[in-house]
Amino acid sequence: GMTRVRGFTQDDAHIFCTEDQVADEFRGCLEMTQFVLKSLGLNDYRVRLGFRDPASDKYVGGDKLWDRAQSELADVCKSLGIDANPEPGEAAFYGPKADFVVTDCIGREWQLGTVQLDYNLPSAERFALEYVGADNRTHRPVMIHRAPLGSMERFIGVLIEHFAGAFPLWLAPEQVRVLVVSQKFEEYARQVEQRLLDAGLRATGDYRPEKIGAKIRDAQLELIPYMLIIGGREAESESVSVRDRIEGDLGSMKVDATIAKLKDEIAARTVRQTYSGSMGLGERGATNEY
Repeated sequence: GMTRVRGFTQDDAHIFCTEDQVADEFRGCLEMTQFVLKSLGLNDYRVRLGFRDPASDKYVGGDKLWDRAQSELADVCKSLGIDANPEPGEAAFYGPKADFVVTDCIGREWQLGTVQLDYNLPSAERFALEYVGADNRTHRPVMIHRAPLGSMERFIGVLIEHFAGAFPLWLAPEQVRVLVVSQKFEEYARQVEQRLLDAGLRATGDYRPEKIGAKIRDAQLELIPYMLIIGGREAESESVSVRDRIEGDLGSMKVDATIAKLKDEIAARTVRQTYSGSMGLGERGATNEY
């Protein structure tokens, strides 16, 4: 559904630069896209160089500009150690591009981020863009199109499947859930929940008159990263029993220490769990630290 939509939102932006700035600016866009993918644990990808098909008439601009742009794009990728393969016919009508093609958890490929080099749209025949250089003469700028995520909808769809819904703490819609062993500890538990919310954490509480085992099971099935369990001992010592979705019981901790631990993990953007491309949806792969 989210990977094939009728309309989409793109994190598209454009850089206008001088010809001698092209390599550095294009390199910066590629590095930014690599950083985004690495931060999210999306490490299984390839970079496709979309070049012009000389036999097609859909492209604008002359051979000289196209050859120059394609050569510059390939050189920048090489300087970053990116093993990118040119694919004729995959260029935009105005210039060559570097597409980040990500493989999802069941082996399908999706084009996500893209960086495109454009000498043609600023030209006199198109937008006729000019700037006055240090020599006090007019020059034509070069345009770089960049979208690190590509389609926001597709990116989120691929990300959901990549984690099979088990998002790392910093991405999880619900980061922590407070569970009470008995309703008589609800007052203290609600105080803990409010402290979590005041600290900027996305927290909820489960105060249903159910057994604690059922509450833990429900939180595990809903893929909540952390559970804070409160019983008589915790209420008396003003602490919480911390349960990690991946590692299980972490023992008793003071509330402030728990909040500090969670905020440190969020700040580090820790990704501790990914799914193997050979596995089916919902099957858990090995736990990995990044």
